[in-house]
Amino acid sequence: MRDLKSRSETDSGIELEGFSRPNGEAHTELPGDYPYTRGIQPTMYRGRLWTMRQYAGFGSAAETNRRFKYLLAHGQTGLSVAFDLPTQMGLDSDHALAAGEVGKVGVAIDTLHDMETVFEGIPLDKVSTSMTINATAAILLAMYIAVAKKQGLSPLVINGTVQNDILKEYIARGLYIYPPRFSLRLVTDVFGYCLENAPNWNTISISGYHIREAGSTAVQELAFTFANAITYVEAALDSGLNIDSFSPRLSFFFDTHNDFLEEISKFRAARRIWAKIARERFGAKNPKSWMLRFHAQTAGSSLTAQQPDNNVVRVAIQALAAVLGGAQSLHTNSKDEALAIPTEEAARLALRTQQIIAYESGATNTVDPVGGSYAIETLTEEMEAQVGQLLEKIDGFGGMLPAIESGWVQSQIQEAAYRYQRSVEEKQRIIVGVNQFQTDEEQKIPIHISDPELEAAQVENLSKTRTGRIVSAARGALERLENAARSSENLMPYILEAVEAYATVGEISDVFRRVHGEYREALTI
Repeated sequence: MRDLKSRSETDSGIELEGFSRPNGEAHTELPGDYPYTRGIQPTMYRGRLWTMRQYAGFGSAAETNRRFKYLLAHGQTGLSVAFDLPTQMGLDSDHALAAGEVGKVGVAIDTLHDMETVFEGIPLDKVSTSMTINATAAILLAMYIAVAKKQGLSPLVINGTVQNDILKEYIARGLYIYPPRFSLRLVTDVFGYCLENAPNWNTISISGYHIREAGSTAVQELAFTFANAITYVEAALDSGLNIDSFSPRLSFFFDTHNDFLEEISKFRAARRIWAKIARERFGAKNPKSWMLRFHAQTAGSSLTAQQPDNNVVRVAIQALAAVLGGAQSLHTNSKDEALAIPTEEAARLALRTQQIIAYESGATNTVDPVGGSYAIETLTEEMEAQVGQLLEKIDGFGGMLPAIESGWVQSQIQEAAYRYQRSVEEKQRIIVGVNQFQTDEEQKIPIHISDPELEAAQVENLSKTRTGRIVSAARGALERLENAARSSENLMPYILEAVEAYATVGEISDVFRRVHGEYREALTI
């Protein structure tokens, strides 16, 4: 029986129903009903709040471990790991191309030893962990599983998400290594492996966030994200998986930007669009396959170096839009991120922003509180229609891979970014403190300073790990991995074996480079 009759009170003592029907009218679609416009659960936040999952990771594994423990102590309910660029690109910290980037925008992970340090003293059966990693996602997930095993845990009990969305790297972010088709194989190998070995793990977070951060519109963000999702589903089906065996573990990741009403409507439209894709296009029978579960992050591209205190207000508005739109988890950016890695104080304030919305604003007291608003309902319908038009255009290319390879998707994002920047420069769009309401005084705030000795220390630790491991075990595991990469076998068991033998991220990635090569994007004008 649905809990739609439970009540909450406003500060004035006015009782609120779990779901408020405008003017007392009955709706044919209720929260928790297909296609989930009003939320994927009947009670939404009245039953359970979203996961407050602050993205963190910088410098060494030990520094990241301290930051995680700090955030958990202040009420964070889920971990989210940021990796440095060399780790994301499959390069060890002592590689020539890694120079100057080790530990700068995330934590440096070279071997299982680093991952063990990141999660030292953090029981993996008690936390949910998200890892923002794509080209090397299978390797980092294998390391996480290996850490769980070292803690005496079965992979069956761990839960979290690995981003594992490589297609958006080709169109928006650029952190790809291998050709798209081999990259898709790695994605679906993770699907297949986790189905049997880590069934509570979300095997992909299909990400519109980076598409939006690259300059797309909200409509493009949804359309290109769902076109990517369709490609992943088709690849998984081609590999022999059943739609209802993996679709319930798909998750999504969206930006929550400045246009308050459009962002709320975007999230409501997204649930409706995905439900119809899963059920009508792919014939999924399990209702969990139809439910779009998504993480949201406030817009990093909206943060300004000028008057950084203003970013606190921007983040609060964006976070509220995600909550009113029904997010399952949320990251709120820190006010200093246009300048540096967040300080502890700035990260705490960003977390407090979520907590104030959750516990003080009243926004969680009723389900779909904006439902019935003429503006919201109209925008929701219009966004669904425009996204559908873009998806039809992509189908006309023969799918997302041909659309990416032709450069069309990238050009659409570039044009949208150009239009946005022109509107700012011509003051058609006001950015407070940037093109209007400036001050002569420079606002100075504390910023995080990276340890200049970090890179040398990380390289030394990597050397010690290489020296201390059983060389024959690592070499043998890498040889077996290379043989598997030349076949059609699922690669995850071989990656896990290599990781447990303390093979490095770079060594494992180099195996795939030798077998499948590196991707170079064609120039488009």
